[in-house]
Order: sequence, then structure tokens, then C-alpha cells
Amino acid sequence: MEKKRILLLDMYGVIIKESKGAFIPYTFEHFNKNEHSRLVRAFREECLFTKAGNGELSSNEFLSLIGYSNPTETMRDYLTNFLTLDQDFLRFAERHYKQYDFVLLSNDVKEWSKYLFELHGLQKYFKESIISGELHMRKPENRIFAYTIKHLQCNPQECIFVDNSVQNLNAAQKTGIHPVLFNRDNVVYSGNIINNFQELDNLLNFHAAFRGATIKKGV
Repeated sequence: MEKKRILLLDMYGVIIKESKGAFIPYTFEHFNKNEHSRLVRAFREECLFTKAGNGELSSNEFLSLIGYSNPTETMRDYLTNFLTLDQDFLRFAERHYKQYDFVLLSNDVKEWSKYLFELHGLQKYFKESIISGELHMRKPENRIFAYTIKHLQCNPQECIFVDNSVQNLNAAQKTGIHPVLFNRDNVVYSGNIINNFQELDNLLNFHAAFRGATIKKGV
């Protein structure tokens, strides 16, 4: 049996339409203006969000330091009511998850990633989750891509990586992973670009047809 190819997928900006940047405006809307200078320091100088995404702070610790009195409820409110699952992903996943090994590769607070998986029933489709908050490493660091290849016991050429960040894609490409930009933000990129999951569907079908042709020819 031919080995499955691996589809590495980012969460925010791909499966979820919004990027994590949505949390900062969410927070500013939930505190009075006289708190905004404190929040700027928390995000920019103290780097609390980055620390949470690196696993240095739990979700509850992070949200408590920001100033939320009920951090668990805040997490649920933000992830449930202020982020949007791309419904086309579910249709795409149903078509492809048996032909590809789906692996989440995401910079995220570990509790947030787990909650989103359970909220949207994503565990059905994914073989693995590689999360910055669990590993204490993050995209675009080379070591998270090296870890991914070693952990999955695969060759980088067997992986297709879909992300909305050119910086992340460029780093992955240096390891031999095939990069695809999910271009929700209309950025310039010289490689493969898709704008929705239908276009990703078409791209995968093209690659599958090409691989089938080369195998038949004995290349």
C-alpha cells in the first residue's frame, strides 16, 4: 500500500478564519480605556500572549495576568463566540482525511487548541497535533519543522504545509516541506497560493493525478 502524504495545517487564518490577532482587539473592547496603556505593556513589553503561546503560561495564568476575573469563561467566550470556523474545511476534510494524514501545526495556547478541537469536532480528521504551547517552540523556528519531520517519521517531501504566513512557509520550505499559502490577507507570495478550501481541493487533486502518472511511467 502506498504511504499517505501528510497535510500540515495551521489553525488560525486557515481552519479558523481569524488570526490570533483577533484576541487583542477583543481584550481592548472588554476593558475601560484607562486600562489600555496597561494592556499595551502586557502584550508588547511583557509579551504575555507570546509566553502563553510558548507554554510558559497556562491559559488561566495568562488571562488572569491580563486582568480577567474569570479566565476559564473568558477563554470559552472568545473561542466560541469571536472566532469563526471555516465551514468549507469540514467538507474538505470529509473528502480528504482518509487519503492524507492530517496534522495540525499551530502556534497556540495549548488549552485553546484543545478547546477548539472539541468545540468543532476536529479530532475526527487529525492524526496528530503539534502545538507551540505544548512543545515550547514555535513557527517559524526551524526546530519545530525539524521536530515535526522526526516525530512523524517521514521525509519532508511527503508533507504539504498550508499556512497563512509567508514567513512560516519560507522556513518550512528550507527543510524540504512543500508550502502552500492560504491567502486570506492578499499578500504577495511567489509559491503556490490558494484562497479557499475548494482551491486546496483542486491543488491536491492535481498533485495526486501527477503522482499517479509518474508512478505508472515508473519514474
